[in-house]
Amino acid sequence: MISAGNRLRLLREELGFKLRDVEQSTVRIAEEKKNEEYAIPLSRLSDIETKGVVPSVYRMYSLSSVYRLDFHELLGWYGIDLSTIPEHSTPAVPNTHCRPAALPESAAIPVRLDPSFDIRRTSNLGRMIQQWGLVPMPELKALADNGYTYGYIGSEDYTMYPLLMPGTFIQVDENKHEVLEGGWRSEYERPIYFVETRDGHICSWCSTKGECLILQPHPLSPMPVRILRNEQEAEVIGQVVGIAMRLDQFATVPVRPPESKALAKLT
Repeated sequence: MISAGNRLRLLREELGFKLRDVEQSTVRIAEEKKNEEYAIPLSRLSDIETKGVVPSVYRMYSLSSVYRLDFHELLGWYGIDLSTIPEHSTPAVPNTHCRPAALPESAAIPVRLDPSFDIRRTSNLGRMIQQWGLVPMPELKALADNGYTYGYIGSEDYTMYPLLMPGTFIQVDENKHEVLEGGWRSEYERPIYFVETRDGHICSWCSTKGECLILQPHPLSPMPVRILRNEQEAEVIGQVVGIAMRLDQFATVPVRPPESKALAKLT
């Protein structure tokens, strides 16, 4: 079995680093951290690679940083598996104390969607997930806040085209569910809302008039204005605060249908 030191040497050579390069990089880390423990002299680097010397936690940090190596993986090379910590029997803590729980190394994400999921329709992804899989927690820091929900704009939903293209993934802040009226200087500042209706979901600008919620599409969109009874026929889930959108897949935009008679009556 290859030793941890040999693995580090092979990785260093694969990356094209000389021992002097690694030493200088760790010295810079030590200067940034204002702690000389992060620095690894040439002689110590050689001992780590060839004599089985185990680096300190500070030097492991530096090696992980210089080699772009996951810290947990580096610990694993030395036989330390953090995922097994909960398996060990430890004595009960006698005193009441306050301490945040440690985050797990991995978390569940969707790996299989409901067969009824239709990419043509705008959807609430949280209701379409059938199976979850594990991924490292560092990759999911941006998704840790439970105040957000996530949606997908269907391939046939042109309501906010071209601001939001069909096929866009959206992040929705559920705390921002009150419709704001005016106060923006351009269409880019106007809030876009994620709305659930009896027919499904829709992303649009919104305004209210009496008991009605007006779902306003982008002026260049072919979709008509929709007017629904607020909280009875439509519910604002929250405001769109983040998007993931491709810019290289433009589709032919359908012709705008005539505006509904309901809008004429309302105005």
